[in-house]
Amino acid sequence: MPNGVRGLLVLPTLTHVENVLTPGGRALKHEAVREYVRDLVAGRHPGAPAPSERELVSRFGVARMTVRQALDALVAEGLLERVPGRGTFVAPPRRTATPVLSFREEMTARGMVPESQTLALRLEQAGAGVARALSISEGDAVVHWRRLRHADGAAMSVEDVYLNEVLLPGFLQGPVPSSLYDELAGRGLRPTWVEDAIGAGLASDDEARLLGLPVGTAVLRKQRRGLWQEKVIEVSRSVCRADRYMVRVNLGGSD
Repeated sequence: MPNGVRGLLVLPTLTHVENVLTPGGRALKHEAVREYVRDLVAGRHPGAPAPSERELVSRFGVARMTVRQALDALVAEGLLERVPGRGTFVAPPRRTATPVLSFREEMTARGMVPESQTLALRLEQAGAGVARALSISEGDAVVHWRRLRHADGAAMSVEDVYLNEVLLPGFLQGPVPSSLYDELAGRGLRPTWVEDAIGAGLASDDEARLLGLPVGTAVLRKQRRGLWQEKVIEVSRSVCRADRYMVRVNLGGSD
């Protein structure tokens, strides 16, 4: 936490805020405020003060709730921190987390040769669980991509990934991408943060057949929710061979 105010920020003009636009060309107020504050504090040392809610309300002519939403997003990112009774300040850098890797990148980093076989690639209506995870409405269009993943010629996992079709226009019209994360990166949507949940289960008939296992063999089940900024980009469910797949994460002690 900061030990004191180490200088005041001079608020620049707002001309660049007009560049924060929706696809329809209209600026979202909280996003405009958020990007304005992000630019304002870029490069500032930890503990430097951020503009107050009152200053931002006055400068933008928006509701305090709009300003708070913008600052909340930057706090969640770890760029800012709130000190009760004192204000909002530039946060110290977070510890380095395990990098967000695709299956191909992960296997390559392990010295293995990855391959993927597309089993299905189609447009579907989102069920309740997928819709909730993607923050869309049940019945909305989603891209469902099912793949069998190999490493060094051996089956490693079966993956079902669901993508918000609205964010990926033309995704199904071209050739099948060789890499999902490369395709998302080309659209400026590669996930920068993911939430993985991993548990144990038993292979179903179909899963066992694809993975070359006896039915009922213990497997790892991984669910992933990938986000770019605050947008949920992908939701996936993977069934992994427990005898070949190992999960590695970086953990640190609490302060």
